[in-house]
Amino acid sequence: MTTSVLFILLFIFVVTGMPIAFALGLSSITTILFFSHDSLASMALKLFASQSEHYTLLAIPFFILSSAFLTTGGVANRIINFAIDCVGWIRGGLAMASVLACMIFAAVSGSSPATVAAIGSIVIAGMVKAGYPESLAAGVITNAGTLGILIPPSIVMLVYAAATEVSAARLFMAGFLPGIMMGSMLMLVIYIVARVKHLPAQPWVGFKGLVRSGFHAGWGLMLIVIVLGSIYGGIASPTEAAAVSAVYAFFIAVFIYRDMGPLKGVPWRHPGDGWGRTVGRNLWLSLAAFPRALYHPDVRRVMMDASRVSIMLLFIIGNAMLFAHVLTTERIPHHLAAAIVSWGLPSWGFLLVVNILLLMAGNFMEPSAIILIMAPILFPIALRLGINPIHLGVIMVVNMEIGMITPPVGLNLFVTAGITGHNLTWVLKAALPWLLILLVFLMLITYIPDISLFLPQFIDHLKGF
Repeated sequence: MTTSVLFILLFIFVVTGMPIAFALGLSSITTILFFSHDSLASMALKLFASQSEHYTLLAIPFFILSSAFLTTGGVANRIINFAIDCVGWIRGGLAMASVLACMIFAAVSGSSPATVAAIGSIVIAGMVKAGYPESLAAGVITNAGTLGILIPPSIVMLVYAAATEVSAARLFMAGFLPGIMMGSMLMLVIYIVARVKHLPAQPWVGFKGLVRSGFHAGWGLMLIVIVLGSIYGGIASPTEAAAVSAVYAFFIAVFIYRDMGPLKGVPWRHPGDGWGRTVGRNLWLSLAAFPRALYHPDVRRVMMDASRVSIMLLFIIGNAMLFAHVLTTERIPHHLAAAIVSWGLPSWGFLLVVNILLLMAGNFMEPSAIILIMAPILFPIALRLGINPIHLGVIMVVNMEIGMITPPVGLNLFVTAGITGHNLTWVLKAALPWLLILLVFLMLITYIPDISLFLPQFIDHLKGF
């Protein structure tokens, strides 16, 4: 009875257009008040504990802040130029470079909409100008942007780690190879389409040009090494690495690239200056500008934007934790686990059901809310059936990727519609052919667990020596 009431209330609230955070919280409180023996005091305690006890969740605002500095600070431009110099000379290379740029930016942002906004706002117009169909450009970016929540560091993976208490570092390891695999699949299909449609190729810039663009993008690319290297090497936890990434992103945006802040437009080198004089002058400028940088309007604007996104996401997570608390208190996951196991479903059948449920949920809800609602239900069943929890986490994240490009709540569709100026229907038609690649990829990830588990197991093996 309690289970039915809880999910019926949630469904009614969501269908009537109530924001998902309020729908989760209100359905939980109503169920506790009228259909449960639990108390509101326990709900208040859980709401506070959801934000204070889960240390992993602290990484989310830091990664959001880091992404905001990188998006605003012009790092995306330099990453795109580097990606074009890497693969732009291949037929269809500009579209392939867009995918590569999304893969690189995903490794420093952790957000799918941020990846689409940062890369798509630059490359879609560039592809159209180079002779690519606008629908192809929009479809590629909408799908490639989903890599933002698969390639680590991933905000959605952090939410799964908090919901199930599995290792966030191991989840990051598990998402690395699947992210590269998905990006490679997209690039392979782009190459085939480019050969069929005779899409243009960019001129080869030579190794000198490649090194030059790599040098210009190097400070941004170094963030990948800092974050993933420190996590995989056991030097820092994901939360500590996220904090370092936020400080580093602020540093390179304001003092290195100087695309924002008090040094915006100030040249690094004056004609006739030697390296010693150049280094000394810039060091002095940076030290003198540091106090002003903290209060500069550009920095304040980035901080406010990141704060709004963080508060919104953490509010959703807090209310989803209330929902999960009701589920746990009423032992709903345990009853469902026992019921499903009693059906005699094999593990492959259970995973098929999981994919169907998550794909349906992705049409109507935000990824973090889905993870926090479904993970406590699916996690114990997966354990009973012998499914690795890290593998289950990657499957859930890939389903959330597909949810980012399915209406009516697909955030990537809205971002691309804003960039192109077309309506949602046009963007959806442009993205659908490429969505088939993601569905094939989902099947591979679901039924070949070694794709996800190889890197965590390999690193564990190395640590054993």
